[in-house]
Amino acid sequence: MYRTTIPHPLEPETFPAGRLVYVGRKEDGPFVVVPHFNENNRWFWRDPVTPLTDESWAGTLKKLPAEGFYTLPRALEFESGGRWLENAIVQLGYDRTGHGILFVAERRETMEDNALFFSDRGHRIEDDLLEELRWAPILPVPDSPEAPTRH
Repeated sequence: MYRTTIPHPLEPETFPAGRLVYVGRKEDGPFVVVPHFNENNRWFWRDPVTPLTDESWAGTLKKLPAEGFYTLPRALEFESGGRWLENAIVQLGYDRTGHGILFVAERRETMEDNALFFSDRGHRIEDDLLEELRWAPILPVPDSPEAPTRH
């Protein structure tokens, strides 16, 4: 995932400066696309995509850390009150402008499942903290075959 820093020369309305984009590759070459929808603090992408033929513009894209789970390198204090502790498990997501949003892990005492919960409301962070986050390798477990399909 990337953040645009300047508008696309041929499609500035679709790809203005300050836009979250995904760069991928198909058989006919590289492409760029904007997010389609967000679920569980993760973006999903769909056609149509735009061929990525302008290498100069591609070189201006800011590479972003992958969405996923990380730990905090330091405690965060919030103006509205509240504090997240150093090493807290957080989920990293992005807004449509490509700025990082953190969602802190919560354990719900009243739930029967022994699982962590991540709210759909997070805190936007600055790029310096984005670069300091430490990857937290959490094992992904696929849904069972009986689980309902999504989208």
